[in-house]
Amino acid sequence: MMDRSAAAAYVYAKASGMLAKSYVGPRAARLFEANSLHELWALLCTQDAPVLPEALFAQALEQEAEKQFASDYITLLKAYSKPGGVLVSLLRSFDYDNLKDMGATLCAGAENRPALVDIRPYSQLNYDAWPNLATITKDSPAAWYNTVPQPGNQHGLDEKLDKQYTRDLWDSVLSLKGAEREALYELIRQHLSAENMLWVIRLKVYFAMPREEIIPRLAYGTDTDKGSDPLAGEAFGILDLPVDSYDAWAKWKYAGLLNPSEEGVPWTIDPRWLYQAFRRRIQHMARQRFHQHPFTDAALASWFLIKQFELDCIRTAVEGLRLNVDKKLARETAGV
Repeated sequence: MMDRSAAAAYVYAKASGMLAKSYVGPRAARLFEANSLHELWALLCTQDAPVLPEALFAQALEQEAEKQFASDYITLLKAYSKPGGVLVSLLRSFDYDNLKDMGATLCAGAENRPALVDIRPYSQLNYDAWPNLATITKDSPAAWYNTVPQPGNQHGLDEKLDKQYTRDLWDSVLSLKGAEREALYELIRQHLSAENMLWVIRLKVYFAMPREEIIPRLAYGTDTDKGSDPLAGEAFGILDLPVDSYDAWAKWKYAGLLNPSEEGVPWTIDPRWLYQAFRRRIQHMARQRFHQHPFTDAALASWFLIKQFELDCIRTAVEGLRLNVDKKLARETAGV
């Protein structure tokens, strides 16, 4: 096992090489040039394509992309005898997604375990205990998720899992010291804050949900649901803004990310447009951090966010091909 400084140099060199071959930045557009799912598979995967119906093939392609992302990241983590807590917390987003998938499967009455992303040895869940949720989650931060969800509360439990992951990740950022904390604090804060703001806007636009119902649905970095919270504070600032008034949003800190307003044409804030704009913004920040802080945990955490964006683009490209969506529209939907 290498000492930490040697491991950091190795990881940065390896991660840089992986990014150079990734479909991010200008290369992301290549994902949307494929004319079929099989062509996209050939672009992304080294093994032979499985023989499956189109819907199952699309699912298999997305699962393969997820597994490759996790596998590459784990390869980098294993260079350290003890990887930083924030690096492991980022990877455990797969644990939370796996748990939501298992809960949904059991809720539907199915017996076969769903396809999961294996993040051993960094997982906090005992997947071998399937289908016993209590044993699967025992001694993990999600130990409270110990019974099969019912159709009426499954979405609520998923929301609670999202909050748990956000808090776990944020606590790991707060545990950083010195230059590492300075390099990562604002990147992760803005990433999580954007998720809260987008959640507010979706709830307002799609469900006309009032502020008193939105506030408890936000993810917080502290134990109080107040506007001073580092992760939810910016979301509090838009709770009362009308979704159909551009003038009301014009002085917003992120007004430059809004969908345009045309004189004489009714305007409503577009959650999809804003989602794309925030993703591009966070991507730009992550790429800056990666190059500005080599040989640090900040570089590898930034790498994770960059590759997470790539995975989202792959999913959008897959769905675009499966549904025969215009290539230009699919690319724009991905924010590329």
